[in-house]
Amino acid sequence: MAQILIIDDHDSMREGLELLLRRRGHRTISAENGPSGLDLLEESGADLVITDLKMAKMNGLQVLKEVRERFPATEVLVITAYGTIEKAVEAMKLGAADFLTKPFSSEEFAVKVDRLLHTREERERLRRENRTLRVENTYLREEQSEPRVVPRYSEIIGESEAMQNVFRWIDRVARSDSTVMIYGESGTGKELVARAIHASSNRAEGPFVRVNCGALSESLLDSELFGHEKGAFTGAERRRRGRFELASDGTLFLDEVATVAPQTQIRLLRVLQERELERVGGEETISVDVRVIAATNQPAHELVSGNGFREDLFYRLHVVPITLPPLRDRKEDIPHLVNHFIEKLRDRTCSPVEEVTTCALSRLREYDWPGNVRELENVVERALVLSDQEELSADELPPFERGEGGAEQRMDPTLTSDGLDLNQVVEGMEERLLRKALDQSDGVKAEAARLLGLKPSALYYKLEKYGIEA
Repeated sequence: MAQILIIDDHDSMREGLELLLRRRGHRTISAENGPSGLDLLEESGADLVITDLKMAKMNGLQVLKEVRERFPATEVLVITAYGTIEKAVEAMKLGAADFLTKPFSSEEFAVKVDRLLHTREERERLRRENRTLRVENTYLREEQSEPRVVPRYSEIIGESEAMQNVFRWIDRVARSDSTVMIYGESGTGKELVARAIHASSNRAEGPFVRVNCGALSESLLDSELFGHEKGAFTGAERRRRGRFELASDGTLFLDEVATVAPQTQIRLLRVLQERELERVGGEETISVDVRVIAATNQPAHELVSGNGFREDLFYRLHVVPITLPPLRDRKEDIPHLVNHFIEKLRDRTCSPVEEVTTCALSRLREYDWPGNVRELENVVERALVLSDQEELSADELPPFERGEGGAEQRMDPTLTSDGLDLNQVVEGMEERLLRKALDQSDGVKAEAARLLGLKPSALYYKLEKYGIEA
């Protein structure tokens, strides 16, 4: 089933074609002239446009030029009268997929449409296969390149020497059960490194359990890490195993470990030393076999300098330290990261983008990325949602503004402050603006898109992303 747009200034022809297509299971939208048809295409999209050649206001060739320029993934079938066959040939030269000469039978029309839709589907399949082959060829070339370290971790992208050093550390530490401490700014990929270590270790068949220590209060974190017995506190209606027990024979990842409260630090230290624990409210000693990987966005020298973090716990965690470089210190990786995110997000965003222009890459490399790789991924996703072209240009990137004194660049300096996650702030603001626009437009999505300066397709994507019903 495809969505097909019909543009024809004769009501009977337009309605007849719609009836034929609907009987074959397709969705149809229609317009009586070129400008109205292009507005519909902008708003609703289409897999195929069927346009008459001779129309008032805007003829079929003009419609064809606009579609090829603005919606390159959409095919165009031109309908022409017998006496204008030269115009049909001209239409083919301008990029029409095919033409149909009046008068024609319903069978002839159906065959043309089916063939064009099949060709479009086949082209998309081949394009996907080519992308896959390019990735595989790149991997094979990298694997044969020596002495360069080739990462086996598909989600960690990096060609720079700084990232090659990280890959070497992952390879070394994965073979042991030693505790690892990962240092890096927010958004540098600490959890990805932890998962890579686990996946390459002899515990790979065991569970990988993650705890965000900064997201839980002291009492809740105690219960999450060590479990609790029934009746240990109000609301504890049954016994619950903690994350240490759940991670048995696997890996426990303690994210933002610097936020752990002093009393919990004492209990955590004992588990690391003795490999045993008691649940909250319990007396039974439970042995655990867990590999611990911790992470923090604070540098090592700041972690124990008056911040309330125990020095003995620090040295228990700081057995094998791995430091992830911020994106501003490895800008040569930006093109590889951008290509990775395009491949990763293209299907989810329904984007035609295949590559990025040199100018756009230059703009991305000039920015200092305070939100690191996570911020870059968000920027690429936004650009994919808004772009209708196969090549992502600099004009489709958000404005990058300089911070005070010009020393630091930020997309919006007002959104960063201590204790706030930049991505959560941005997404929270975006969701509130979407809801506000829908309220102001009384739920009319086309009007809400106009208020936000978005294309309707981009608005629908964002509404689905945040689960907003209108």
